[in-house]
Amino acid sequence: MAKTVLVVDDSPTMRQMVACTLTAAGFQVIEAEHGRDAVNKVTGGPKMDLVVTDLNMPEMDGIALIKELRNMPSFKFTPILMLTTESSDEKKKAGKAAGATGWIVKPFNPELILKVIAKVLPS
Repeated sequence: MAKTVLVVDDSPTMRQMVACTLTAAGFQVIEAEHGRDAVNKVTGGPKMDLVVTDLNMPEMDGIALIKELRNMPSFKFTPILMLTTESSDEKKKAGKAAGATGWIVKPFNPELILKVIAKVLPS
């Protein structure tokens, strides 16, 4: 059975690029426009095996989303990757403190994201 990945980004183009890459690699993908949308989609929804989220989004940013997900028992151990243009140590520390498993800096690189996912998501 395919693993399910939640892709959260306010850019429809970025969501589509990530979703296409993951779908081609055999994942089932659910997309969300921002953190609040993501929380709504996972509440009572299917189990997510992985979350890939942007940092800067309206309504609820990536850090707030990670904190909210980590407070849910079903996301306590789920890998969460930040995929963002932000690369400062301060932002990375905030992401790690919130519970991010890893940090990938845009521009989007399909090979890199699949390599990182292979490391954090047991097969």
